[in-house]
Amino acid sequence: MVGVDDIRAITRTLPRAYEVVVRDRIKWRVGSIVFAALSRDEVSLGFGYPKEARAALVDGEPDKFFLPPSGDMRYNWVCAWLSALDPEELDELVVNAWVMTVPKKVWTAYLTGRR
Repeated sequence: MVGVDDIRAITRTLPRAYEVVVRDRIKWRVGSIVFAALSRDEVSLGFGYPKEARAALVDGEPDKFFLPPSGDMRYNWVCAWLSALDPEELDELVVNAWVMTVPKKVWTAYLTGRR
């Protein structure tokens, strides 16, 4: 199981990423774009994910992933239960969501440095 401290450890390393609290929810942004957000009770994480691939993700692991509320279906967004994620998977999901929000030169330099 992972939690908010694990997410913070990942996002602290991401260029241009910062944490905000909006209506009692912790969110991570690049500029004004949110790439990850905790539920108010901190049991689930919403994160950027391509719309065209999210149905396959949710259908493939319905005990781990779920669709966002209907009002958020227009966004590139999906949700996961934190209790079902391991640290490596959390890292992959958060970093990939961040990649969707920054210029290619930023994420390319970051990913090259991680190797």
